[in-house]
Amino acid sequence: MIQYRELSENEINKALFAQFIRYQAVTKCWRKEQGQWVIKDAPFVDDWEEQDYEVLVDCLKHTKQTGGFVYAAFCDGQLKGFVSVEPALFGGMHRYMDLSSIHVSRDLRGKGIGAALFLAAKKWASQKGAGKLYISAHSAVESQAFYKKMGCTEAMEYHQKHVEKEPFDCQLECQL
Repeated sequence: MIQYRELSENEINKALFAQFIRYQAVTKCWRKEQGQWVIKDAPFVDDWEEQDYEVLVDCLKHTKQTGGFVYAAFCDGQLKGFVSVEPALFGGMHRYMDLSSIHVSRDLRGKGIGAALFLAAKKWASQKGAGKLYISAHSAVESQAFYKKMGCTEAMEYHQKHVEKEPFDCQLECQL
């Protein structure tokens, strides 16, 4: 059985991720070419190394320190999914809040955990006055299928910081 709850800053440490499997074998990705979205062969393995976990822990702690949302899914006491939303509004009339991360452990993907985390993020952002979630999303076909299922569309306004950091990500938004 999956249990969901908000994380406190003190709980966020590398040991929390001991049973979390980030691994994703990607074969095809969405790419924007001449103004059109197309699927391209782009095989690679996406996984986290020690340094990636350290950065992740720092980022999630910062999210909590600044008043943001970090919500997690646990199975048998082990972290199996998480989502984070940054607290600042941006984007003028679009009133975006940044969904800065959402991940489900490989061993429990496809079980509805991602959808539950995403819906919790939407609810939190809406309660804080956002009109939309902004997602700089992994371009893998499988990842994009999830976001489409959740009601995401191409962002009306791109956040330049995200585009520069991850130029192959798809910039998405989701109405709250």
